[in-house]
Amino acid sequence: MPLVVPQWSPWAPLQSLKLAWLQQYGIEVAVLRLDLIDAQVSGNKWFKLVEYLREAAERGAEGLISLGGAHSNHLHALAAAGRRFGFPTVGLLRGNPQDTPTVSDLQACGMQLHWLGYGGYRARHEADFWVPWGQLYPQLHPVPEGGGGLLGALGCMTLLDMVKAQLGELGWDDYHGWWMGVGTGTTLAGLVLAEDGQHPVYGAQAVPADHGVVEQVRAVLAEAERPDLGYLLIDACRGGFAKVDAELVAFMRAAEIEAQLPLEPLYTAKALIALRQHVEAGYFAAGSRLIFVHTGGLQGRAASLAALREPPGPVGMPSR
Repeated sequence: MPLVVPQWSPWAPLQSLKLAWLQQYGIEVAVLRLDLIDAQVSGNKWFKLVEYLREAAERGAEGLISLGGAHSNHLHALAAAGRRFGFPTVGLLRGNPQDTPTVSDLQACGMQLHWLGYGGYRARHEADFWVPWGQLYPQLHPVPEGGGGLLGALGCMTLLDMVKAQLGELGWDDYHGWWMGVGTGTTLAGLVLAEDGQHPVYGAQAVPADHGVVEQVRAVLAEAERPDLGYLLIDACRGGFAKVDAELVAFMRAAEIEAQLPLEPLYTAKALIALRQHVEAGYFAAGSRLIFVHTGGLQGRAASLAALREPPGPVGMPSR
């Protein structure tokens, strides 16, 4: 049965972020709470999926097939969306079979899983990678890793409308830029396209330089035939993707308590600590107003902290 695009338009609240170090330097930050759009299809992942769903429907596909790791927020959202809206999903996973909370959720949602090993996963960029999977699942439409690419970016452009519609509730008439954690650069690229040079977008890279974020963002903007401007990528990986250190965890826990804002250590906490470093270094003038994008990913929090043998702590905090 051909896929039908879900008639779902989630809305994320824009909330003031109160932290002592922001007040000390006269910086105002509002958080776009994408983590609150849904308990399962959470964060920026839905927005990166929606245009692929439309393309799949136009081509008569029945569902989606995509890639990710054993803790993939992208696959988690895809599987949850498939269960909720009634379309089949397949996940191609990096490495060898393992049990993680995310993998358990994928299976519970009915996603068919295939483990590619590490060499097989590295081959995902080869020109003929999708050929055998297209033969095995001809009824499914392929989605790049993380929902990347131009279609993923186009779906994220609506985030600008959410922010503009809520500025007045904060007493703001404008803002001076966006700040967010970056994995593939897709959401950042979407915001750059939406802003069209009006406000800069700052991306705190949670992955090392060899993950090709710079190249991916440039490729998306080039495909959209839009100028390569209006953004800055900043190293915030702290030694590598999924690297979690004690200083980061301590910062995250303190910020959560002070701001009553749940975070996770792979993207949102790394982005926030990088913002603090730039604020304290005087990068932003007093009076600056920034939009911080909470990209979700809270479902993977416990597994991320397990590497340090840290208890996960509360995440269901009251929101402001």
